[in-house]
Amino acid sequence: MIRPALTEIGIFLIPFAVYALFLVATRSGLFVQSSWPIYTIARLALVALVLVIASLIGLAHFTGAPPDSTYVPAHIENGRLVPGVEK
Repeated sequence: MIRPALTEIGIFLIPFAVYALFLVATRSGLFVQSSWPIYTIARLALVALVLVIASLIGLAHFTGAPPDSTYVPAHIENGRLVPGVEK
Protein backbone atom coordinates (compact mmCIF):
# COMPACT_ATOMS: atom_id res chain seq x y z
CA MET A 1 0.00 0.00 0.00
CA ILE A 2 2.89 2.37 0.63
CA ARG A 3 4.35 1.93 -2.87
CA PRO A 4 1.29 3.31 -4.73
CA ALA A 5 1.09 6.21 -2.28
CA LEU A 6 4.78 7.05 -2.78
CA THR A 7 4.34 6.75 -6.54
CA GLU A 8 1.51 9.29 -6.51
CA ILE A 9 3.52 11.63 -4.27
CA GLY A 10 6.43 11.34 -6.70
CA ILE A 11 4.16 12.12 -9.64
CA PHE A 12 2.81 15.14 -7.73
CA LEU A 13 6.36 16.45 -7.18
CA ILE A 14 7.42 16.18 -10.85
CA PRO A 15 6.30 19.71 -11.92
CA PHE A 16 8.07 21.27 -8.94
CA ALA A 17 11.28 19.38 -9.73
CA VAL A 18 11.11 20.43 -13.39
CA TYR A 19 10.63 24.06 -12.38
CA ALA A 20 13.54 23.80 -9.94
CA LEU A 21 15.72 22.38 -12.72
CA PHE A 22 14.61 25.26 -14.93
CA LEU A 23 15.67 27.75 -12.25
CA VAL A 24 19.04 26.03 -11.90
CA ALA A 25 19.56 25.99 -15.68
CA THR A 26 18.72 29.67 -16.05
CA ARG A 27 20.70 30.57 -12.91
CA SER A 28 17.72 32.46 -11.55
CA GLY A 29 18.35 31.55 -7.94
CA LEU A 30 16.70 28.39 -6.76
CA PHE A 31 16.38 29.48 -3.13
CA VAL A 32 15.40 33.09 -3.82
CA GLN A 33 11.84 33.79 -2.72
CA SER A 34 11.12 35.92 -5.79
CA SER A 35 11.73 32.85 -7.99
CA TRP A 36 8.74 31.10 -6.38
CA PRO A 37 5.77 33.52 -6.60
CA ILE A 38 2.44 32.25 -5.32
CA TYR A 39 0.94 32.34 -8.84
CA THR A 40 3.67 30.01 -10.13
CA ILE A 41 3.28 27.66 -7.18
CA ALA A 42 -0.49 27.57 -7.75
CA ARG A 43 -0.01 26.71 -11.43
CA LEU A 44 2.52 24.02 -10.56
CA ALA A 45 0.12 22.54 -7.99
CA LEU A 46 -2.69 22.53 -10.57
CA VAL A 47 -0.50 20.75 -13.12
CA ALA A 48 0.59 18.30 -10.41
CA LEU A 49 -3.03 17.51 -9.51
CA VAL A 50 -3.87 16.93 -13.17
CA LEU A 51 -0.92 14.53 -13.46
CA VAL A 52 -1.99 12.62 -10.33
CA ILE A 53 -5.59 12.35 -11.54
CA ALA A 54 -4.42 11.18 -14.97
CA SER A 55 -2.14 8.58 -13.39
CA LEU A 56 -4.94 7.29 -11.15
CA ILE A 57 -7.28 7.01 -14.14
CA GLY A 58 -4.57 5.22 -16.12
CA LEU A 59 -3.90 2.88 -13.21
CA ALA A 60 -7.58 2.02 -12.88
CA HIS A 61 -7.99 1.54 -16.61
CA PHE A 62 -4.89 -0.50 -17.46
CA THR A 63 -4.40 -2.67 -14.37
CA GLY A 64 -6.44 -5.31 -12.63
CA ALA A 65 -8.37 -8.27 -13.87
CA PRO A 66 -10.64 -8.21 -16.91
CA PRO A 67 -14.26 -7.34 -16.13
CA ASP A 68 -15.58 -10.83 -16.88
CA SER A 69 -13.00 -12.73 -14.82
CA THR A 70 -13.74 -14.85 -11.76
CA TYR A 71 -11.54 -14.91 -8.69
CA VAL A 72 -10.63 -18.35 -7.36
CA PRO A 73 -9.39 -17.87 -3.77
CA ALA A 74 -6.31 -19.53 -2.36
CA HIS A 75 -6.91 -23.09 -1.27
CA ILE A 76 -5.12 -26.25 -0.24
CA GLU A 77 -4.70 -29.12 -2.70
CA ASN A 78 -2.86 -32.29 -1.69
CA GLY A 79 -1.41 -30.52 1.34
CA ARG A 80 0.02 -27.60 -0.67
CA LEU A 81 -1.18 -24.02 -0.72
CA VAL A 82 -2.39 -22.97 -4.17
CA PRO A 83 -2.42 -19.17 -4.51
CA GLY A 84 -5.56 -17.37 -5.62
CA VAL A 85 -5.96 -16.64 -9.32
CA GLU A 86 -8.36 -14.82 -11.59
CA LYS A 87 -9.76 -16.88 -14.44
